[in-house]
Amino acid sequence: MATEATLTAERSAPRAMTFEEFHDWLDEDTWAELAQGEVIVMSPAGTGHQDVGGFLLAVLRCVAEQAQAGHVFGPPTLMRLEAADAAREPDVMYVAEGHAERIQRTYIDGPADLVVEILSASSRRRDRGDKYFEYERAGVPEYWLIDPERHLAEFYVLGADGVYEMAFGGRSGRFESSVLPGLWLDVEWLWQSPLPTVVSVLRQLGLV
Repeated sequence: MATEATLTAERSAPRAMTFEEFHDWLDEDTWAELAQGEVIVMSPAGTGHQDVGGFLLAVLRCVAEQAQAGHVFGPPTLMRLEAADAAREPDVMYVAEGHAERIQRTYIDGPADLVVEILSASSRRRDRGDKYFEYERAGVPEYWLIDPERHLAEFYVLGADGVYEMAFGGRSGRFESSVLPGLWLDVEWLWQSPLPTVVSVLRQLGLV
């Protein structure tokens, strides 16, 4: 995800905030997250990060729409994780139709069924650390960590004991989602330059 930045004087906030206070304070021009009452303002993501995130957002959205299986969102959509005392803005998230009641007008109230974070040098520790355990604690069933710089992808699935298990990891190979019907991913697509067209991927998925 984007790199962290300290809260500026122009956009200051109390040191500690409840989710309700944070939600009221946040506006459409501010990209920020909340973790254990602390507001974290994010700086813009790099173009490579945005390319991969946009590619996955488009593919997942098309698969979900074709299967009428749910809804796909990208930033700045906020996901409230009450069980983890956090509110995050994942790079991509999918909410299954069976959990559509979690979709509120301005945020997702509860865990998405699938969350994707695109790693960068400054976000690896956070995405593999704080967010990993927040998503696990809140019950996000499937968590993808995509590292375009290192050409490495990791896919975690929540086990029956509520602990993440790595379902697949590496630089090549095929991963099939356990939560979004009809979705599989050739990991090498993510490292191509330029990225594959969405239409070409949908053809391989048998959707067009």
